[in-house]
Amino acid sequence: MSDIQADIAGQTTTGEAGFGDYVQLLKPRVMSLVVFTGLVGLLVAPVSLHPIEALAAVIFIALGAGGSGALNMWWDADIDRVMSRTQKRPIPAGKVTEGEALAIGVALSGISVVMLGLATNWLAAGLLAFTIFFYAVVYSMWLKRSTPQNIVIGGASGAFPPMVGWAAAMGSVSIEAALMFMVIFMWTPPHFWALALFMKGDYHDAQVPMLTVTHGRRTTRTHILVYTVALVPFALAAAFTSIGGPIYLAVALVLNLLFLIGAWRIWRRAEPAAEADKYHVERRFFRLSLIYLFGHFAAFLIEATAPAGALAAAIGWGF
Repeated sequence: MSDIQADIAGQTTTGEAGFGDYVQLLKPRVMSLVVFTGLVGLLVAPVSLHPIEALAAVIFIALGAGGSGALNMWWDADIDRVMSRTQKRPIPAGKVTEGEALAIGVALSGISVVMLGLATNWLAAGLLAFTIFFYAVVYSMWLKRSTPQNIVIGGASGAFPPMVGWAAAMGSVSIEAALMFMVIFMWTPPHFWALALFMKGDYHDAQVPMLTVTHGRRTTRTHILVYTVALVPFALAAAFTSIGGPIYLAVALVLNLLFLIGAWRIWRRAEPAAEADKYHVERRFFRLSLIYLFGHFAAFLIEATAPAGALAAAIGWGF
């Protein structure tokens, strides 16, 4: 099939789209992470919103994440058709047209920002708008196809949700919100570079300048270790703020030790050994990275809601 034929095929549907196709267009896995970290940012803030306002804030943050996901799929439709892990997405599968994805993305993004501003405050709405812009424009349209630092800089878009949640409750940002941001921001490169290591030729075939493509796997392994080491101080520092405490510190110590060990094992790997065992160590590190992020934010939530968290606050932990 020629490039022109492929473009035409991408604009036509092979079957009527179902509800699930439109859900997939919003990147539900990414949305779930955004909702969880945004909810944690909202709940750990010292000022509590009314339950209805809190629910509205979470819904509009989710809509913003879904809107930016649709915009990303619209823009990346050409490379999604090439990469094996994305070929079944709604646009390359011929279920949703690129025009529909663009319209849905713009509509959800606009609605989410305006409604979050009306439901909470305009600082939170502004941060959400910037998050959507950063993911859809700065990362998707610019960085992703132009620099091997794409995921480093672009990772900021995934790091803003807890700051948005905090701002929705507080009307301001603080060191706690900044540390939650930094945990996700510094976690993102090792997480995605591990994926790039075992996705092998996908990024090369799609001509996406991921670090594995431009600088090779050896350099990528070194970068994973460096960024993991740089992540640890931010993760541990959060224990000594108002959102931390003994439970969080214990969880952070264990998870960061495991993450460091995993990054060290990846750094020591030679490519023939990795190929021979089908990148088992890299895949295990990628799964650990998901547990790592969930564990930290779950611990933040436990500190804010569990009796132990209240006790720690009463005796002045972190102040």
